Amino acid sequence: MLVSNALIGLREGLEAALVVVILVAFLVKTGRHWALRWVWLGVGTAVALSVVLGAVLTYGTSRLSFEQQELIGGFASIIAVVFVTGMVFWMRSAARTISGELRGRLDRALDLGPLAVALVGFLGVGREGLETAIFFYATTQAAGAGNSQPLIGWVLGLTGAVALGGLIYRGAVRINLTAFFRWTGSLLVVVAAGILAYGLHDLQEAGLLPGLGAVAFDISSVIAHDGWIGNLLRGIFNFTPQPTVVQAVAWSLYVAVILTLFLRPQRTSQPSEPAPSAPADLAARPSEPAPAN
Repeated sequence: MLVSNALIGLREGLEAALVVVILVAFLVKTGRHWALRWVWLGVGTAVALSVVLGAVLTYGTSRLSFEQQELIGGFASIIAVVFVTGMVFWMRSAARTISGELRGRLDRALDLGPLAVALVGFLGVGREGLETAIFFYATTQAAGAGNSQPLIGWVLGLTGAVALGGLIYRGAVRINLTAFFRWTGSLLVVVAAGILAYGLHDLQEAGLLPGLGAVAFDISSVIAHDGWIGNLLRGIFNFTPQPTVVQAVAWSLYVAVILTLFLRPQRTSQPSEPAPSAPADLAARPSEPAPAN
């Protein structure tokens, strides 16, 4: 669980960090320093709400019965898969235009007032925060009680994202976002397939889906569930050597369909702006003086 959670944390955290970098760089370059505190207010509120949601989901269900926990865990896993699927496709199409879109939203919000500016920051980071909270709950459920690997993975991934965002802002690192999101997106599709299979197994254990005893195949004699290879594959891809038929079919269909759609070439009807890789790409208009307070 350490590697997969670090990957998801890095991906989610970098998306949020890029939003903050773009907004802050735009305000600094256009001389609207007065609006920075409102952006940070929106960002801080989004982060705080995400932490609260993650804590409520993770620790608020501990007193429920086994079937209830499995039911909630199964649905949370499926919701997480929906989020990660939408995330990889959205970033696939938005990697080249995200800078311009965010600058346009913030420019309009500046004309409306401080609360509108805070709302742009909140919404820009809030979506990733909500996804992160759902992912964290789903992966901690998959890891089981007492396993700290999901938390460590999330901390490593998010810390790396924050550090990378800071380096991008300072111009020390340049990243081809299109290539980055394509490679990480491909890995996340496989990770999401494992989360989907695990969630369906939870629903089977809760009695909502049939087929709990129908095993598709058993390779536990080759890859032991508690062996180092089994632990590695389970930690990264939620692999199990004894999947049910429902799990095996769902995993195979998800990977075959989603990965094919994700990797197919994009059709471009008009030229798109270059993928942002550093604040130098965040073109700004001429500076304007900050309004008198």
